[in-house]
Amino acid sequence: MAIFGDPFRRFLLSPTIYRSFSGSPALLDWIESPNAHIFKINVPGYSKEDIKVQVEDGNVLVVKAEGHGGKKDEFHGKDKDIVWHVAERGGGRGGDFSREIELPEDVKVDQIKAQVENGVLTIVVPKDATPKTSKVRNINITSKL
Repeated sequence: MAIFGDPFRRFLLSPTIYRSFSGSPALLDWIESPNAHIFKINVPGYSKEDIKVQVEDGNVLVVKAEGHGGKKDEFHGKDKDIVWHVAERGGGRGGDFSREIELPEDVKVDQIKAQVENGVLTIVVPKDATPKTSKVRNINITSKL
């Protein structure tokens, strides 16, 4: 049984989940204000064209970065005599990452905004201030089905 497809996953992974699939860590801060959830993710060297932000399955925020054009790509093909000994700042296969964050239910997923500035991706997820209808539903009990 796939735990993330299970309708009872909230009981097992409550209250929210976030997963990281990475060859390069993308450090995350999650801040909650009265009006929004704010995510700040370190993405040094990535441009806005390298990063994709999506909402999947209704409430899972997915952040991916691929095709990082680091210094390795800058030198590749220019000089065949260059030998790389360490490549930790991105570029190559270790530069891709993916983060998944299960959002709370009180957000407006259609109003999410994101920007990249000085190597930090900031994602603002506004809260829905309108009161939600009660999820409690009374079930009529009868003697026969």
